[in-house]
Amino acid sequence: MDLRLPRITLAAVVGFALGASGTVMQGFFRNPMADPSIIGVSTGAATGAVAWIVLPIATPFALGLQGAAFAGALIAAFGVYLIATEGGRTPVATLLLAGVAVQTFLGAIISYLLINAGESLERVTYWLMGHLHNAGWDDVMTTLPVALVVFAVLVAYTRDLNVLLLGENEAHSLGIEVERSKRILLALSSVLTAGAVAVSGVIGFVGLVVPHVMRLLVGPDHRILLPTSALAGSVFLVAADTLARSGPAELPVGIVTAAVGAPFFLYLLRRREVHAL
Repeated sequence: MDLRLPRITLAAVVGFALGASGTVMQGFFRNPMADPSIIGVSTGAATGAVAWIVLPIATPFALGLQGAAFAGALIAAFGVYLIATEGGRTPVATLLLAGVAVQTFLGAIISYLLINAGESLERVTYWLMGHLHNAGWDDVMTTLPVALVVFAVLVAYTRDLNVLLLGENEAHSLGIEVERSKRILLALSSVLTAGAVAVSGVIGFVGLVVPHVMRLLVGPDHRILLPTSALAGSVFLVAADTLARSGPAELPVGIVTAAVGAPFFLYLLRRREVHAL
């Protein structure tokens, strides 16, 4: 059996999840600069993972590394939602600002933990760069069902996401339960991102660049954009991981996605292809 097969499969699943969640976040915030980490999910996962590695507690709450990362991601997302919600409403602008504040706070915690990482510093740094080095079938079987189930529910909400692009007042006038749809979309995107980041570490630019490029190719209709972005995310991350393995020394895949994604996004900016939704 090809030992690379679980790794390739996990790369496809993680790319699928990040591509889909990035599409939802960009539509939710009506902002092409939004990505799955915008409400602190990735930073929350990183905090949970780093705390598990560094702190002298073997398995806090009986969680392993992936469980700690997943729990940290969901706690961060839920915390941002609670901070931003008042009177049963969650303004998108407030949610965005709360996400920035929580990310900054969690970043400070991670920095403190890194200072005290000692011999664990190399392991922590490698995890934060994003990796698929130790991928196994257990990781695939943990992540794949979550990704498929959440994606199936998101597909059912593509009409709501399309209507939300018009603005909340317009969506309400067209019969959409705006706050309910926002809660569901936010929760599903957070779970999808958390599941991916928990097994792969923090992999940037997949959820930012892929949905934007696919929007330029297939248009803004989320009934088409969501599945195509998810599939394109799979292809992109598998290609990036293949490139990461092809050199004389294997690189964390997060370095490759950033090295490829950032210049390409700057190219789009120069071409004025990055625009408001």
